Amino acid sequence: MHSYKLLTFIGLSVLISACGSTTKSNFSIKTNSETSIISNAETLSIELLNPNNKKFDSIQLTLDTKKITATVDLSAMPLGEKLIKAKVFYDDTFEVALKKVIVVNSEAPKLYTYEIVNTYPHDITSYTQGLEFYNGELYESTGQYGESKLRKLDHKNGTVLKNINLSTAYFGEGLSVLNDKIYQLTWKEGRGLVYDVNSLEQVETFNYGQSKEGWGLCNDGQKFYKSDGSEYLWFLNPTTLAEEGSLQAYTNKGKLTNLNELEWVDGKIYANRYQKNGVAIINPENGAIEAVIDFKALKAKVTKHQGLDVLNGMAYNPKTKTLFVTGKRWDKLFEVKIIKN
Repeated sequence: MHSYKLLTFIGLSVLISACGSTTKSNFSIKTNSETSIISNAETLSIELLNPNNKKFDSIQLTLDTKKITATVDLSAMPLGEKLIKAKVFYDDTFEVALKKVIVVNSEAPKLYTYEIVNTYPHDITSYTQGLEFYNGELYESTGQYGESKLRKLDHKNGTVLKNINLSTAYFGEGLSVLNDKIYQLTWKEGRGLVYDVNSLEQVETFNYGQSKEGWGLCNDGQKFYKSDGSEYLWFLNPTTLAEEGSLQAYTNKGKLTNLNELEWVDGKIYANRYQKNGVAIINPENGAIEAVIDFKALKAKVTKHQGLDVLNGMAYNPKTKTLFVTGKRWDKLFEVKIIKN
């Protein structure tokens, strides 16, 4: 059996012929790992197995859509599921060997804690989906068909300064503010809404791309990050709102799904998980979950009632360097200081 050393990597092997034939494949892929999961701190190798000693002319290697060489530096690679393709040319035809690869983070997430700085009133009827400070003002997006709103709030006393009711056809989701415009997602309608930040007048809309649903939204001042309930964070062009790439959120063990409300905090993406009490802190360069915060104790501090729902809604105030946290139909808004243990 002949083997051909190709690159450093891993995965589960699949082989398809160039013409879709069901004949036995001549080539397959083997790696120096028995699993399909590899840390981004490791170096791996891969072989092209050629049990029939088939003569071939050349091989083209790609990782997803990127051409690769015999070695790959995993430390600089975004995390998540990848696909290695070996295209083997021979006798004026070719075969393609495929290998699924899952790259995880090399370190387990750290556990951060918090200190409550202040507690403010919050509308107990608000099904909070998104919060964000902009120029010292707090904006909120709420959900549910027939109840969805966009609001400007006085966070200190809970007063609603401005309110816009969404069409009953829309289920409001996350929001983010950039360059004097508010960008609000809808859930299953495949459409985002854009408002003037001063008047809250709707000025335009935008459609989603591969991300079929709208969950959370934040921005780093240059582009938007959008969640859709999966492990993916989608990059949106700040001018056209078109999706221009994506990132997958992974720990050292696997993917983190149900990413919901997003907030940009000092160069990191804070993401709460739907139906969970925790917030994940994500590296926007590679998708690594670097830390988590457990906010479970906050729910015990709000008024219990029939409509009480889960943690949702985060807003970072860069002036105070504190995070404001609430939930769906919570009667309190908590200002907290994150403590990095």
